[in-house]
Amino acid sequence: MRDGHSMRRTQLTLRLVLLLGLALGIAAIDTVTDLEIAVGVFQIVVVLIAVRVLPARAVAGVAATCMVLTILSYRFTRFGDTEAGLINVLISLAAIAGTTYLALRLSTAVRTVHQTRAHLAHIARINMLGELAASIAHEVNQPLAAVAASGSASLRWMATEPPNLPKARQAVERIIADTHRASDIIARLRGMARHQAPTKQWLNVADTVHTALRLLAGELNEQNITLRVQVQDGLPPMLADEVQIQQVILNLAMNALDAMRQVDVDQRILQFQVTLESPQQLLFSVSDQGNGLLASDRERVFDAFYSTKQDGMGMGLAISRSIIEAHDGRIWAASNPPSGSTFHFTLPAVTRESDEPN
Repeated sequence: MRDGHSMRRTQLTLRLVLLLGLALGIAAIDTVTDLEIAVGVFQIVVVLIAVRVLPARAVAGVAATCMVLTILSYRFTRFGDTEAGLINVLISLAAIAGTTYLALRLSTAVRTVHQTRAHLAHIARINMLGELAASIAHEVNQPLAAVAASGSASLRWMATEPPNLPKARQAVERIIADTHRASDIIARLRGMARHQAPTKQWLNVADTVHTALRLLAGELNEQNITLRVQVQDGLPPMLADEVQIQQVILNLAMNALDAMRQVDVDQRILQFQVTLESPQQLLFSVSDQGNGLLASDRERVFDAFYSTKQDGMGMGLAISRSIIEAHDGRIWAASNPPSGSTFHFTLPAVTRESDEPN
């Protein structure tokens, strides 16, 4: 933790030094040119860069420094008309102040949009978990039922004369294993329900996919849907927020289940594939055997509040798109001949040497 904080301080200091150097360079050029030339207005470039790489308070400090340098440059410039130079200084100062104000307002608006998106994504996750209540109950009930069965078996082995300790020990070990299994399920659900800032970390692709799809076990059994999962061997780890990517996977899978409710049981097949489309890109595909999408709907389904379901809110796919795009990927829908649809999304495939978590 301390090393990470020290590294961030070092990066901040380095950025400030580089920006100060750029501001000094512009001021130096402004000083050696005629007063009629408003070189100082180019200090807005320093401000715009600062808005992208520095916190708001530091940006204000950089802007103030640029304004002071502009005034000093005017004082030490020996060439040109003084009156014209004064007008140019005032124009430069107004440009720096105005740019700083507008850039900070825009930065605040963008941050608010990101926070709102994160809040909507959290609400969507809660709604999704509500829809999966039966499936989750089924998933949790399995290890609990196994614990009860193993407990009864342990009592029977202990009641024999003499007590069968090896068998009783095996039953207790099964109880411990099933308890851990139930605990893991609860931990996954808490992770999905928790409202926290997105955090990118190195993830195993296969583990991420299987962990998400495990929550669908009850729904798959209830609707008699066959799940086929194909994850290419040897995939590199991905740098992503685990909860958000699992939210996208679950949303696409649940949409596929809904699309097959009216399909004959023997045709209800949900297929999930992950391949390495290129050395730099992972391709995820979710296919169903439903009625498919109209060509006109394939783009619109990702628009907010647009849904092909009668009771749909039209937020799931819109949120999924914002999540994928925030991970530098893209998402789209395609037909799945002879029937059904396939939703694809991509994520960058990176090596540990080429990138670091933010």
